[in-house]
Amino acid sequence: MSSVSFANPLIQSNSVLNNSQKFNQKSFSFLHPWNPLSSFSSKSIKKPSFNLRISAAQTRVETELRPVVEQNDQKGVFSFKDYMVQKANLVNQALNDAVSLRDPLKIHEAMRYSLLAGGKRVRPVLCLAACELVGGSESAAMPAACATEMIHTMSLIHDDLPCMDNDDLRRGKPTSHRMFGEDIAILAGDALLAFAFEHIAVATEAGVSPERVVQAIGELAKATGTSGLVAGQVVDIDSEGSNDVGLELLEYIHVHKTAALLEAAAVMGAIIGGGSNTEVEKVRKFARQIGLLFQVVDDILDVTKSSEELGKTAGKDLAADKATYPKLLGIEKSKEFAETLKREAGEALAGFDPAKAEPLIALSNYIAYRQN
Repeated sequence: MSSVSFANPLIQSNSVLNNSQKFNQKSFSFLHPWNPLSSFSSKSIKKPSFNLRISAAQTRVETELRPVVEQNDQKGVFSFKDYMVQKANLVNQALNDAVSLRDPLKIHEAMRYSLLAGGKRVRPVLCLAACELVGGSESAAMPAACATEMIHTMSLIHDDLPCMDNDDLRRGKPTSHRMFGEDIAILAGDALLAFAFEHIAVATEAGVSPERVVQAIGELAKATGTSGLVAGQVVDIDSEGSNDVGLELLEYIHVHKTAALLEAAAVMGAIIGGGSNTEVEKVRKFARQIGLLFQVVDDILDVTKSSEELGKTAGKDLAADKATYPKLLGIEKSKEFAETLKREAGEALAGFDPAKAEPLIALSNYIAYRQN
């Protein structure tokens, strides 16, 4: 395999790792500066109606947010729950409008089935919040926000396939291939991938310059392909069942497979919102940390929550003998790492208007303390 690199000023090499923990090439240097190894050694389904209603997704967003945000919202005037639900509902409506039921009917049914199945909408809301942080408008960023969710949904459809994770449950519902068959599921993911880039171009109609739209498209493409999501998935597959996976390789997988798309969502928002290069890079640093935070928390939840609580199959990483942060560090050290990432994410937003940064700070808290 050829050398893969993913520049990250926040992640550096660490000589503590032994050779068995390295991933083939010496160029793989992705350990976070917070180094846990310094104090811990690692070792038949009925089809539902396709009249998908936005209200169902709205209810799910409110339910998923409630355990985390209720106590936070009591501390100040800003209500993250209200903010998140409002933004998520706007995203849901925009997605519903963008991917309408039309011919060929079956493929659009399959696209809508997964795209409108609910979910937390963290990525599109992150895009909108980053745009507003730098003084941009919600309407300008909405096409990019929707495009990010389309890419994310594509990745979930493909991830659930029998040739990948072979999952039957996603967001509390049968997965796409269980509903439509593998052939249509693959095509639905392909269609969402293609349409995401078509849809993001609509931002020019909201007054965004073509130059900034092209720049945003480049960020999304990089996060999706062999510099991002695809790279993470390939290395994840190759390392499955291996006893030589250390923190360095695990971080590579998560930075590419999960954090890259979250980073792209935020950076696209900042670009489309008219942010300066300095502002865009601050947002990038923030998003990189919460992207890794998201996956660390996901790893913890996978071994501490049930399938019913998660809305997806719990314990699948353990069953597949995959490396996770709890497996390498234990749950308590993993929680400490999550706290470090959350703190560093907040520090990256220093210098921005505190009121405009508040939704992003609250979002990082939500990611850190979510229960599903």
